[in-house]
Order: sequence, then structure tokens, then C-alpha cells
Amino acid sequence: MIYRFDILGSTNDQARNPLYKEGDIVIAERQTAGRGQRGHTWESAEGENLTFSLILEPKFLPVNEQFLLSEVLALGLVDTLAEYGIEARIKWTNDIYVGDKKIVGMLIENSLGGGCLARTIAGIGLNVNQAEFDPSLPNPTSMSLIRGEKFDREAILARLHNNIMSLYEVLRRGEKELLQSRYRSTMYRLGEKHPYALADGTIFEGIIRGVQPSGELQIEHSSDGSLHEYLFKQVEFVIKK
Repeated sequence: MIYRFDILGSTNDQARNPLYKEGDIVIAERQTAGRGQRGHTWESAEGENLTFSLILEPKFLPVNEQFLLSEVLALGLVDTLAEYGIEARIKWTNDIYVGDKKIVGMLIENSLGGGCLARTIAGIGLNVNQAEFDPSLPNPTSMSLIRGEKFDREAILARLHNNIMSLYEVLRRGEKELLQSRYRSTMYRLGEKHPYALADGTIFEGIIRGVQPSGELQIEHSSDGSLHEYLFKQVEFVIKK
């Protein structure tokens, strides 16, 4: 079921209502308090993009494997963009990039129960038809800017929901290695040397080698060839505007 609103503070906040069940979508044309990762706000032009939250109830998934759900969501987005002729990559943990520009942001919020996930709210912002962005944003793009045409947002939403739910069933069946392999092969900057920043501001050059099933990013440091694993917020990508 799709629940539509003209204006909400945050679709993720609205989706906490137990009225909404697994597979439901809460979508708003405008959010006044949209949130992104790392405490950032999410800005989107009204009526141009898709800003929504998907509710899931992955009670079969242990807490220490919750990153697999992030993989499902990211791969569903990549698959949907591919259907529109857009080759996208997954920037760890779950932003979606085309080249060095961000086309999707995602905020996943989990509730736990008995050692497994009880409820997941996946807030997704997909830039569809927006052509102009706030210059303070570092590197945004949209489907329209990439392809030079306008898109039917309802058709995209239907495809995206179908793709995510299909991969969700793959996860439910326990086909974890398939998801991990696909996620790894679709990672942004995989196997390439680039600069990264540690939490204390230290810059180093490294090569992404993969990601652990529990979500740690594996980076080989170019200075000595050592392999390090980083949790979310321990390392940031350095991307030129």
C-alpha cells in the first residue's frame, strides 16, 4: 500500500506509526525535516523527485547481519536505475552514485527484538527530474540531468518497489552470498586508488577491496599495503566537487 502526503516533516518519522505494515510506502511531495546520513538534512525540490520511506519487518534477520538489508535496498536502486539506462554504483554504505555524483541518499533506521531486527524504515531520496540544485550541495545529479529527459515518477516508484521486494525475498531465502557478491561487484571505487579521511581528519590513499558481511569497509592502505576495516563514521570518501 502507498500512503501519499503533500507535506510531512519526515517520511521516516511518519512511517513509525504501527498503521503501516511490511511493504508499505509512505511518500511525500515535500519534507520539512528530511534527514540523511551523518546527521545531514535531505533537500529535494517539491514535485520533482521521489522522497519516501519503505517499511520492512525482517524478523528473520539477526542483528549482526543487518547490513545485508542495506545491500538489498542499494541493489534494488541500482537495478532500477539500470532499467532506465543509468549505470550506478553503491558508495558505501548505501548512497548511490553515477560517476562521482550522488543520485540517491538513504537513511535506514532499525528497531530490534530478541536478537533480530523487528522493523526497518528505509528512507530513500531519489533525484528524478530536478535540474537545479542548491550550490552548497557537494555533488548532486538526477536521472533527468543524466539522460536529458523527464521521467514518470510513479512508474519508477513501482519498479523500485518491485525490485527491492524481489531482492528482499532473496534475503529471506538465505541467499546471503549472492547478495554480498553483487554488492561488492557494484561498489563505487572498488579496486581504485583514492584519498580517504579518518575521523580525526588524517588523509590517506587507499584501495577499496570489499566489505564484510557485517558492514565494515575494507581498504588497503597504499603506503604499506596493510588492509584495514572501518565502521560507519570512521572513514569518509574524499571527493572533488
